[in-house]
Amino acid sequence: MKNLSTKKIALAGMIIALCMAVTLLIRLPLVPAVPFLKFDGKDTILAIAGFIFGAGYSLLLTVATCCLEPFFTGNATWVDVVMNIISTVSFVCTAAVLYKRWHTKTGAMKALLAGSVCQILVMTIWNYVVDPFYFHMPRAAVVQMLPWIALFNVLKCGLNSGITLFIYKPVVTALRSRGLAPESHPGTSDGRSYAYAGGFVLLTALLVCLCVAGLI
Repeated sequence: MKNLSTKKIALAGMIIALCMAVTLLIRLPLVPAVPFLKFDGKDTILAIAGFIFGAGYSLLLTVATCCLEPFFTGNATWVDVVMNIISTVSFVCTAAVLYKRWHTKTGAMKALLAGSVCQILVMTIWNYVVDPFYFHMPRAAVVQMLPWIALFNVLKCGLNSGITLFIYKPVVTALRSRGLAPESHPGTSDGRSYAYAGGFVLLTALLVCLCVAGLI
């Protein structure tokens, strides 16, 4: 147990570094109407960490990652950091808490769906509250943007959920083979079922993104 805890600390550094790399390499504006919102993919990494090690572990990783991000991107304020933390925690930690209770393929899908709903609702509310002050614009103008903000978060959650389901099993299997993750609980589904479910969700989200961008 002590050995695993030490490895978890070392693994945390690797996860944070990977999140930084993904954030720097992937920044996609999914909805043209709100170009200031960008998909970066780090929620996928943090969601997998939460599935494996729990909500507390993913919460600490989220705070560390979001606080370090401005030093690498160079264009974030403390408001961006707080909003980033709230957004990621609402998805990642919700999914991690529920997956601990429902530790099956179906449970993973339900957990990610619940995390998605939570993130969409939470960020719609927080953007309604914060954006008028942050962008110096009337609240009525922000209200007009809320459907687009919600759409962005729907697409973001769809992509993150699909990728998480698709790669979770290979990742956790590789970590367990090296003694970096705890053993599976009884009742966990095989990797192919996760991949099929993740592939379907990911393909659906990608098609919607292409439609919104006017590419198909």
